Amino acid sequence: MSEIDTKEVKAYLLDLQDRICSALGQEDGQLFREDNWDRSGGGGGRTRVLEEGILIEKGGVNFSHVYGEGLPPSATANRPELAGCSFEAMGVSLVIHPRNPYVPTSHANVRLFVAKKPGMEPVWWFGGGYDLTPYYGFQEDVEHWHQTAKNACEPFGSDVYPRFKQWCDKYFYLKHRDEARGVGGLFFDDFNEGGYDNAFALIRAIGDSYLDAYLPIVQKRKDIEYGERERDFQLYRRGRYVEFNLVFDRGTLFGLQSGGRTESILMSLPSQVSWKYDWQPEPGSAEEKLYTDFLPHRDWV
Repeated sequence: MSEIDTKEVKAYLLDLQDRICSALGQEDGQLFREDNWDRSGGGGGRTRVLEEGILIEKGGVNFSHVYGEGLPPSATANRPELAGCSFEAMGVSLVIHPRNPYVPTSHANVRLFVAKKPGMEPVWWFGGGYDLTPYYGFQEDVEHWHQTAKNACEPFGSDVYPRFKQWCDKYFYLKHRDEARGVGGLFFDDFNEGGYDNAFALIRAIGDSYLDAYLPIVQKRKDIEYGERERDFQLYRRGRYVEFNLVFDRGTLFGLQSGGRTESILMSLPSQVSWKYDWQPEPGSAEEKLYTDFLPHRDWV
């Protein structure tokens, strides 16, 4: 087992951001706008955003590398023994909100976290994953998404995909709605199994597979015609996305509590969204099918 190499991880994350922005920008026909920023408490990041594109209505791909003397409460809620540790955190996080309601929203994140305290060995772990949030479900798309995720995890053990899939289902769940945010994918945290080399290889496999999972779906659905009804439903369902990110998402809480750049942290929010009082889909409609056939947890592959 080799020592953790934060420079190696940072180089990979910056390259991953470059590759994802290049591929998605090429698909849209526009470039991501870039903001470089510094954090007063230590570190900074590179935020890239594409708004009002032909394909992407609002999309952000953010790299951050921050460090500080005291961990925020969100980082120690499940690890109270780390209270008082200094920390270093780096990662790439992205959310893509397409314009066409037939193209699903996607989210991905890969990150490294290191905590240090005098007299204690550094504690480190990787986390991340990716998940898909369709508005109109297509079974072949969801199966492709999950099969790609499973293929990425397979070299690291047959138990990895089922574990991370179940974790994703549990995490991206709106408890107050008793409803899944989307159709899931992968989610994991506190991962250091097999040592640094193995854990870093897993992160690379997952990060590298995101475009393989998402781009074919985008290319298949982006030219489907839609009208006001589909657009209204998309904006309504985006409300669920906003609710989750502001109420439950640990990354959002960590960013805000650690004094990160608010604009970069909240880049995940869509530019247009709506809420309707006690709205219900029409029985037998394509909108109802999302609730009956896609949001309930199930095995896709």
